[in-house]
Amino acid sequence: MQWYVVASILTILTSSQGILTTLSQSNGGYKYDYATVPFLAEVFKLIVSSVLLWRECQRSPSPKMTTEWTSVRLYPIPSIIYLIHNNVQFATLTYVDTSTYQIMGNLKIVTTGILFRLFLKRKLSNLQWMAIGLLAIGTTTSQVKGCGEASCDSLFSSPIQGYMLGLLSACLSALAGVYTEFLMKKNNDSLYWQNIQLYTFGAIFNMARLVLDDFRSGFDKGPWWQRLFSGYDITTWLVVLNLGSTGLLVSWLMKYADNIVKVYSTSMAMLLTMVLSVFLFNFKPTVQLYLGIMICMMSLHMYFAPPSMLVDLPLTTKTPQSLREVSVDRSTDS
Repeated sequence: MQWYVVASILTILTSSQGILTTLSQSNGGYKYDYATVPFLAEVFKLIVSSVLLWRECQRSPSPKMTTEWTSVRLYPIPSIIYLIHNNVQFATLTYVDTSTYQIMGNLKIVTTGILFRLFLKRKLSNLQWMAIGLLAIGTTTSQVKGCGEASCDSLFSSPIQGYMLGLLSACLSALAGVYTEFLMKKNNDSLYWQNIQLYTFGAIFNMARLVLDDFRSGFDKGPWWQRLFSGYDITTWLVVLNLGSTGLLVSWLMKYADNIVKVYSTSMAMLLTMVLSVFLFNFKPTVQLYLGIMICMMSLHMYFAPPSMLVDLPLTTKTPQSLREVSVDRSTDS
């Protein structure tokens, strides 16, 4: 499967994530324990990866699977980061609306590029850095309301807790993505075997978080397994499936593409979320939205297009007469 197909599917799933999470709320809060959603998503990803690994073993008798502790011990780290990020994401949406949350998340575009360069030693051209900067500007511009509107100050009307959590979520997302790509490309192990290791630790840490919540609350709401499906409806289950499927697609991109592809996919998802909000939440499109979409499309073209498409380079370069004479002299001497 081509990376752009996976990225397109990821864009659709990511755009619906914030919408589904918002639709699952009731009177500004959650009818269910939102800490159970990341746990069930990790279990879903673990089951799917196990089935795919079993099928791979049927086709290939000996897929590469490194079992040394020196390799396995690296997988709890991104699981912890993702655990914190997933729960911060839910907490953020209780303080800010979907659009404000996406604006705060734009910081991960730049932080991902920086970590991508520092930790993975991946060099980006000047055009690509400009494209990343344009992407951050475009995604932010698309969601800033015009000052002529009555709701001009709505961007700054959320509690300070919402902005702090949104900032933390963006930084954690960039860090988790870069570290996961490092793990996925560290060796040639089967993707599904790597996923099993990653999601096993993810399920363990998410379950530990639920147990810890029980002790903190004094078991007032009952043990965590009784809260596991309490308050769930069809929308909540869609949130779980969406979160799990998104994680599986991201791991594929980390293995066979890179973090920048993921960043562009999620950024395009933000724009798609706004377009869908026009129909679902009576969101009124603004001039800034159209301008932001145009800037993001320019950024997308600048980053992925060959340089020859961006700069009109001559097909052949004429060699000056003096250089040709020197070349002839050297060939004669030899």
